[in-house]
Amino acid sequence: YETGLVDVHLHNPRDFAEGNYKRVDDRPFGGGPGMVMMAEPLLAALHAAQRQRSQPAPVLLFTPTGKPFTHAMVEHWAQSQGAVLICGRYEGIDQRFINACVDEEYSLGDFVLSGGELPAITLLDAVARLQPGVLGDEDSHHLDSFNPALDGLLDCPHYTRPESWQGETVPEVLLSGHHAHIEQWRREQRLLLSASLRPDLIEKARSAGRLTASDEKLLNQLF
Repeated sequence: YETGLVDVHLHNPRDFAEGNYKRVDDRPFGGGPGMVMMAEPLLAALHAAQRQRSQPAPVLLFTPTGKPFTHAMVEHWAQSQGAVLICGRYEGIDQRFINACVDEEYSLGDFVLSGGELPAITLLDAVARLQPGVLGDEDSHHLDSFNPALDGLLDCPHYTRPESWQGETVPEVLLSGHHAHIEQWRREQRLLLSASLRPDLIEKARSAGRLTASDEKLLNQLF
């Protein structure tokens, strides 16, 4: 980022590999398809990354076997001093490197990508937008889906000009100027969307005691 609000350094394991071909992968022991990333080039790249820092940083690996990445994790890393992100490729990474060097393993969901580059960029973007000065409005991220400020629920629908578009008009309450009614409508929409699309978020909010009596009454009426 040119503003300097987020500082990113790239280290290519191939730059630390030996031999004419700078190999960073080899066939898996035991046979099977695909190739496995070798531990030694990754370790050398990791050491180079850590030497650039004033103090060692936690090492994160993106893998289908990792913990699902959540907004709470984004907030944690946004408040941290940074991390080293390991982007795997091929069939995977030599488990010995993972055992020796990786502190946390994360997954974006129950699907497989060709490598860890896209998850790493996803984390960087999610973390960057929580840094002061990155967003035009400092408070905008507090109204994002999954944010504790919204009790972990999905965000409500949003509208802008024109008031009527292809026969559909903006909900009247949003044009009323009555802030209490607008906030009530937005709360109801968040509950409705969460209950319809992500009922697990409703259960989490309920378990945490974040739902009010009026919330529960509305949910009982809707479902």
